[in-house]
Amino acid sequence: MVNNQRFYLFLSLGVFMSVDLSAPVLVVDDQQTMRRIIENLLKQLGFKTIVQAADGGAALKTLRESAQNFMLVISDWNMEPMSGMQFLKEVRTDAKLKDLPFIMVTAESKTENVVAAKQAGVNNYIVKPFSAETLKQKITSVIGQF
Repeated sequence: MVNNQRFYLFLSLGVFMSVDLSAPVLVVDDQQTMRRIIENLLKQLGFKTIVQAADGGAALKTLRESAQNFMLVISDWNMEPMSGMQFLKEVRTDAKLKDLPFIMVTAESKTENVVAAKQAGVNNYIVKPFSAETLKQKITSVIGQF
């Protein structure tokens, strides 16, 4: 069932949940090219509003100062001056942001990094390079079918 950019899914509990594809997604990466790639993939998947930040500090400022309610954060791990891991920890300790869905992106698939990110509260993890299908699967596991 489609209605005004909202897609509904029936959860096993019999509860309907909507994913508003016009709600903003925050993409955080210190590489402008990677931010653009992720933005284009998100647009291919139907997301309408993508906001970009070049590092964790800028992203945190955007989240705290914005009047928008972000649906999701997709953040790179390796950034300066504030890394994705530091950013994640800041988000998880902020009372207003602590429940925000968060996907970490990295070029490294080291088990200890995945474990550290999970312990810090990441909702999912993507290893570069990745396809639109992989991104869709990871997002779906975090926010539901869309």
